Amino acid sequence: MDVFEYVKTDVKTRNGMIRPNTFRVVAGPCTVESREQFAAGAEAVKQAGFEYVRGGAFKPRTSPYSFQGLGEEGLKIMSEVAGDLGLKIVTEVMDPYDIELVMEHAHVLQIGARNMQNYPLLRRVGAAIAGTDHGVVLKRGLSATVEEWILAAEYVTSAGGDNVVLCERGIRTFETSTRFTLDLSAVIVAKRLTDLPVIVDPSHAAGRSDLVIPLSKAAVAAEADGLMVESHHDPQEALCDGEQALPIPALLGLKDVLRPFAGAMGREVI
Repeated sequence: MDVFEYVKTDVKTRNGMIRPNTFRVVAGPCTVESREQFAAGAEAVKQAGFEYVRGGAFKPRTSPYSFQGLGEEGLKIMSEVAGDLGLKIVTEVMDPYDIELVMEHAHVLQIGARNMQNYPLLRRVGAAIAGTDHGVVLKRGLSATVEEWILAAEYVTSAGGDNVVLCERGIRTFETSTRFTLDLSAVIVAKRLTDLPVIVDPSHAAGRSDLVIPLSKAAVAAEADGLMVESHHDPQEALCDGEQALPIPALLGLKDVLRPFAGAMGREVI
């Protein structure tokens, strides 16, 4: 079936994270390392003026010897810290058997790039969030086409999940100067082909903190509905992806940096 048959899919989604004429920023550390570390990151997100904090409790890592997250303890830390600050949580779910546990603590369930085509997980997440206020952020796979990405989203929506956000996070190409290649054309195409909101993760695409803000500006101009960025209070000591994490001063200035670009697109940074 040709991708152009999916133009403006009949599935109408209800979305609480993305609102008309706004540009949503989700920020926070790649991984929950400790209560103190996550609290420092979440407080910076709050101070920066953002409402959603990201953090990983379950981390899919290329090496089995890398830090994999704190699991349920990480969820509890996020829930308690974010609750005290009035922030909403975005975190990844990897295992179908963890969906209900993650939903107890998080407002938005992230399905990572490596699980984009994990169809049993997609179906179970869609069924689990049906009729709830929970949402899903579906990241594009490392080598996925736009058609495959959209069809993966339809696994969620066809199972009853009506609160889905697509996330472009860079694809694997021959280029080695960045971690992945951010495909902003895919953002525009996806928005033409579906009614789903599309956000951008410049942190994983760049793999370098110095490129995150320039790519964020470009994402606004490419009609993205928001960003998901990584930040850390001490990037050099981060247990995961410290090289791509924005330091706190950069995060605190992000809204002001993005405001003129968002304004030109008729949006307000939230």
